[in-house]
Amino acid sequence: MKDKLLSGGGIITALLASLCCITPVLAVLGGLGGIATTFSFLEPLRPYLIGLTVIVLGYAFYKAYKPKKNNNIDCTCETDEKPKFINSKKFLWIITVVSALLITFPYYSKALFPAEKTNVVIVNANNIVKAKLEIAGMTCTGCEESVNYALKSEDGVVSATSSYETDIAYVEYDKTKVNPEQLKKAVEENVGYKVNRIILEK
Repeated sequence: MKDKLLSGGGIITALLASLCCITPVLAVLGGLGGIATTFSFLEPLRPYLIGLTVIVLGYAFYKAYKPKKNNNIDCTCETDEKPKFINSKKFLWIITVVSALLITFPYYSKALFPAEKTNVVIVNANNIVKAKLEIAGMTCTGCEESVNYALKSEDGVVSATSSYETDIAYVEYDKTKVNPEQLKKAVEENVGYKVNRIILEK
């Protein structure tokens, strides 16, 4: 029973640690814009949740692999009994791999997005405008990728790069095809983050 609790605890803490990063990606890929900021309150707790995951799984491995003392085995038949899969070392390893994938999600989330459009046609270079979007809610690289993807999906956007550290996205777009309000709408409706201000750069 304890082994089940340890394995379950490890996966739960890993999931909690990654929810703030997973939901923005789900929002933009699945069209669920409203859920992006649902778990953003977990971001400050992320290092502690990751630490707790490591401790829980570490203790589970200690329990699974520690040498058994002779006085703990009542008879030889106990050593031959095969444990249930959920109590096995194999299951513990599976839980550990899943936990690692959840925790490291922000670092490979970019791979989940479709390939970027490369068929942008610029009619007149004078129509290209640069804008700075101040966005509230980004907490990790997964958030950046979600914002970038939402902006680049708008027809007329030439490039988009965002930073969760500065809460800013820089966009270059063709003003004859898209306007700042459409960019704002793309972020707020498709990802779920609030665009506080748009500054047009000269």
